[in-house]
Amino acid sequence: MRTINHNLTSNRTYKRSITLPRGTLDLTYQTNLATNKNDLEQSDSYQLEDLLGFAQRINPKRAFLFVSKVLGRHVPVTPSTMRSAFTDLANLVPSDLPEPILVIGMAETAVGLSAGVHQALQTRYPQALLLNSTRHAQHDEDNDANGADSLLTTFCEDHSHASQHLIYQSKESLTQAQLLASKTLIMVDDEASTGNTCVNVVTALREAGLTQLEQVHLTTLVDWSLDQEKPNQQADTKPARMADRLVGIEFHRHHLLSGAWQWTDAPNPEPITMPSVDTTAAGSQALGHTSNWGRFPTLDSTDGFDDYLSSFQAAFTRFNDQESFDLTQLPKRILVLGSNEFVWLPFLLAEWLETASKKLSGDTTALVNFSALTRSPIALGGAITTMLSFSDNYGLGMTNFAYNVEPSDWDLIVLCIETSADSVDAMWRGLDNVLVVSPSL
Repeated sequence: MRTINHNLTSNRTYKRSITLPRGTLDLTYQTNLATNKNDLEQSDSYQLEDLLGFAQRINPKRAFLFVSKVLGRHVPVTPSTMRSAFTDLANLVPSDLPEPILVIGMAETAVGLSAGVHQALQTRYPQALLLNSTRHAQHDEDNDANGADSLLTTFCEDHSHASQHLIYQSKESLTQAQLLASKTLIMVDDEASTGNTCVNVVTALREAGLTQLEQVHLTTLVDWSLDQEKPNQQADTKPARMADRLVGIEFHRHHLLSGAWQWTDAPNPEPITMPSVDTTAAGSQALGHTSNWGRFPTLDSTDGFDDYLSSFQAAFTRFNDQESFDLTQLPKRILVLGSNEFVWLPFLLAEWLETASKKLSGDTTALVNFSALTRSPIALGGAITTMLSFSDNYGLGMTNFAYNVEPSDWDLIVLCIETSADSVDAMWRGLDNVLVVSPSL
């Protein structure tokens, strides 16, 4: 695993144009140069093609999509590749930050990324809290029907297919006190484009009681908003510099690749209709107990994984007609699918399976990949080669998607959900290589 100094330089500049049906995306970007502490040689850490593909959104707000190749969301990827990206990104964050520290991730795409960055950061900041935004309203017996008592704040992600986000507070007094006392906010997302989401999050948190924030660290796989940092910009160009928009806060950026984009509409592009996916309702399906992986503030996002692993082993034992779980019976090609925001424990399961497969025989044909179901509507083409569509398992009545997943390519697909097993669409239940792992309700 590579180690990256957070004092990277970014002095190799490239240009690229991507033509999509609705227009052209022109990129100017820089690759970070990692310095080897021993011999001071420099080498590119990540290239554009390592991190991204490109596709067309089914979204009138923004016509294009940066498709991550290391996130495990729209492109299946090995857990070890994801873990390296998590750790490399966390290594860019300085080691002298004021505490308490809050790591916050953006639903739904970045909730696994934020947990991975948080886990890596805890080697230096063991008391850092993790908190993810969510689009699933949370219910429990202590709150009213809308979960209002535990809701900390809301904010909007302006360009998203589902713009409204919820952020929950802790029911534990000590954790809640630490949350409100946060001095450093590490905001984790897959990419930054305008910086508007970061400003919206920080503003909402400060208004909700995080009045002691001193520093904000926007920590992304790719940052496309760096042209905003030029002084004396004209009002009709990009938004103002982040340092000027976050008054009274010291602002920093950390990323694996950076640059700027310019979009040009195609002549007479075809009109599109976006599916209805913008809701923060809870859905009719109850959520099972999967411990706390970040929908509420937590110190330990891995709490509950042992129980989750046991649930998988029991389900696989039944699926494979075994008397007890037998590691040697795992097939060679396994795809683990998280579902919407429920991706962190499924990722840890995929990582466990990848490690176990390598230990079994060293067979180079063995493969474990991870990806996830999503509500994001994306058009076929570019980085999106296949699309499965089906009803969501939360009982929201919306369409969900799985991209770049061909079921026949896999000996076993482990579909990980946080609702009951019978909540998944009949399409999945009709495939004989799909194992649904569901928590007890």
